[in-house]
Amino acid sequence: MSYRITVAPSQRQFDTNPDESILEAALRQGLTLPYGCRDGACGACKGKVLQGTVSYPKPPRALSENEQAAGMALFCCARAESDLLLESKVGAAGDIPVKTLPTRIEKLEKLAQDVMLIHLRLPASERLQFLAGQYVDILLKDGQRRSFSLANAPHDDAFLQLHVRHVPGGLFTEQVFNTLKVRDILRINGPHGSFHWREDSAKPAILLAGGTGFAPIKAMVEHAEHKGLRRPLHLYWGARSGADLYLPELPQQWAGARLLRYTPVLSAAQPGDGWTGRTGWVHEAVLADHPDLSDFQVYACGAPAMIDAARRAYVAAGLPEEEFFADAFTYGGAG
Repeated sequence: MSYRITVAPSQRQFDTNPDESILEAALRQGLTLPYGCRDGACGACKGKVLQGTVSYPKPPRALSENEQAAGMALFCCARAESDLLLESKVGAAGDIPVKTLPTRIEKLEKLAQDVMLIHLRLPASERLQFLAGQYVDILLKDGQRRSFSLANAPHDDAFLQLHVRHVPGGLFTEQVFNTLKVRDILRINGPHGSFHWREDSAKPAILLAGGTGFAPIKAMVEHAEHKGLRRPLHLYWGARSGADLYLPELPQQWAGARLLRYTPVLSAAQPGDGWTGRTGWVHEAVLADHPDLSDFQVYACGAPAMIDAARRAYVAAGLPEEEFFADAFTYGGAG
């Protein structure tokens, strides 16, 4: 049995099956709802159920009980139990086509003990159109997928760049660090996600990166530089130790060129770091510098716990919830 879903205010309609999420059904039929992690962790897909009922296979992490009581839902994991009327932005997925392409590993470069930069070359006749901040899925032989943000800006597309953190025992990341080699072929599918610049806004923006969440932020900054976007930017990059800031010179160069302000923050600085900078939780450093966020946008990428804590704290500090854009890195325990 299928259900009919109508999305206000556009009045676009699509059908969904009981065994798929609302987001999966929309994408399958060529419509794009806002989304990021597709795992209920980032909250990017949050919208309102105006009529009808939904259920969840497992409790949604980025949705509070109060929000559920108010009719809010996470469309990446909510399933329809009746015909639905939803409130959400919607666009045509065909605006940027999602492709499945073979890529060849051109270069493997260790940026840190547990971070690998992968350069992927596309076939000579292909280019991947994408927005800075979006991600691709690596398609594994057993049908599983692993998602990684593109670390290069769209104009710099000779190679696709991925920043891959080693997850011990991880199905894919163990291959990256132990068996993959130059000239191996990886199949990708993308682009995916609604984490990207809102270029129609001139508001000052906070860029919040945790660990390899720096990858899409890097792409966004380089895109802004290329396009000549001029708005105040303040980058906060959080990591455990100094070694985890795996491209330390790059944001310093951006700051030196006055593209942005840069604040690195370590949560567990080591004696060997010689660290004299900020310490603690990176999302709290933002509030120490910007206690009133009512006139800002925030673009955050990192672990779900960081995203959740930042969203709650920043909305409490005056940030309009619709100005918080996020992508949460989830590994599902598999890497």
